[in-house]
Amino acid sequence: MQTDSSFTFVLFGGTGDLSMRKILPALYEAHRAGMLEASGKIVAVARHADDRDGYLQWVNEHVKAHVSKNGIDENAWQSFLERIEYVKLDLGKAEDFVKLRDAVQDLPGTRVFYLATGPSLFVPICRALASVGLNENARIVLEKPLGYDLRSSNAINDAVGEIFAEGQIYRIDHYLGKEPVQNLLALRFGNALFEPLWRREWVESIQITIAEELGVEARGDFYDNTGALRDMVQNHLLQLLSIVAMEPPHSMDSDSVRDEKLRVLRALKPIDPRDISKVAVRGQYHAGVIRGTSVPAYATEPGVKTDSATETFVALKVEIENWRWAGVPFFLRTGKRLADRVAEIVVNFRAVPHSALGSSALRPGANRLVIRLQPNETIRLYCLAKKPGEGMNLSSVHLDLAFDQFFKEGQMEAYQRLLLDVIHGRLALFVRRDEQEAAWKWVEPILNEWAASGKPKPYAAGTWGPAAASAMLAQHDTCWLEEEN
Repeated sequence: MQTDSSFTFVLFGGTGDLSMRKILPALYEAHRAGMLEASGKIVAVARHADDRDGYLQWVNEHVKAHVSKNGIDENAWQSFLERIEYVKLDLGKAEDFVKLRDAVQDLPGTRVFYLATGPSLFVPICRALASVGLNENARIVLEKPLGYDLRSSNAINDAVGEIFAEGQIYRIDHYLGKEPVQNLLALRFGNALFEPLWRREWVESIQITIAEELGVEARGDFYDNTGALRDMVQNHLLQLLSIVAMEPPHSMDSDSVRDEKLRVLRALKPIDPRDISKVAVRGQYHAGVIRGTSVPAYATEPGVKTDSATETFVALKVEIENWRWAGVPFFLRTGKRLADRVAEIVVNFRAVPHSALGSSALRPGANRLVIRLQPNETIRLYCLAKKPGEGMNLSSVHLDLAFDQFFKEGQMEAYQRLLLDVIHGRLALFVRRDEQEAAWKWVEPILNEWAASGKPKPYAAGTWGPAAASAMLAQHDTCWLEEEN
């Protein structure tokens, strides 16, 4: 697939962890697949390498290990390196942005500025770009977290919005670029089979889980001032919920899709602070064992305060106050040091109203759709079938939507898809400002209540979190997916 869209991709934080693990590997994969215009250039901006040769040496040493499960194509790798230019830049020196302007002024196409930096640098970088006239004919990509709360998020958006128009701003959430999320849209809006069932009359409950085995790693200081609610719920989980629950858009253009997502976020039932203990569970991991290896408690991780009240686990019951979803509970869950690394969406359909085939057909969750986002990307439809042999005994079976058997093309990684969307000016999979504000407004009562209350509930590393998270679902005669096995 060849494109006719030339570009200059300027990567701030060019030697950072995100650039090393995600952005540069994604650009390489797009290059190897022929998806980048031949004249397009990548300009890395950092201050740790002295010159281009030093930066390319860093790329060879650090980025290659994160590229391609199928190995490196050396010819493609060398031609990819030829795309890369380097500018050594100190963000505190205005004259360095003059050097950046001079470096890119003769390069082709639309300029994309990717800010793979901390959010405290977003506004200074944008202002410095504007000071040398680099905010025209440009797109700016902002990584999460965008602020600490509604007020700080608005402050960043206000400042960036003075320099770049909303149509130039790409707030990235990589979960929206994952193949199964794209296929969820295709299943719902491209087929007559699922959409009639996608409503309160046929759906009993929906679960959305993003679970991690890892702890805070080397990010203890950052995470202890953030927590799971800000780090995962306000963005990833609420974005996935809006995709699952949105009304059919009249087209797949950017504003049509994002308008429908916004309607979902604005329809979230506000949480009364007096009810937070009933619909929100927060936890913090203690020492435990994961895959046979002992792991320490959160409070002993480097950079974490020993008396920390920061949550590493969140489970929520969410309701959407609209015609389609009234009365259907959405259960959101995320956490660190859990029993497995998994991200999935589980749609539990209602049981049949009457069963002539025994109690199995009346069991909650007998019919469900499971969209797994990681570690493997699959979609499975569970239903009941007769067991072989005498009698009419039912057992659960599943139908796999095995895309790799139908399509020869390999699945595209989320960052690769999203970076191509930025280059081509497609905004549908990026978060609009009003979506972000609606999400912050909904989570703020929880943040405020937790800040004023006691410590999170403890859970052992290697488990699925506090027992209270399971008890919350039990009140609705259901359970988390792994608890049924």
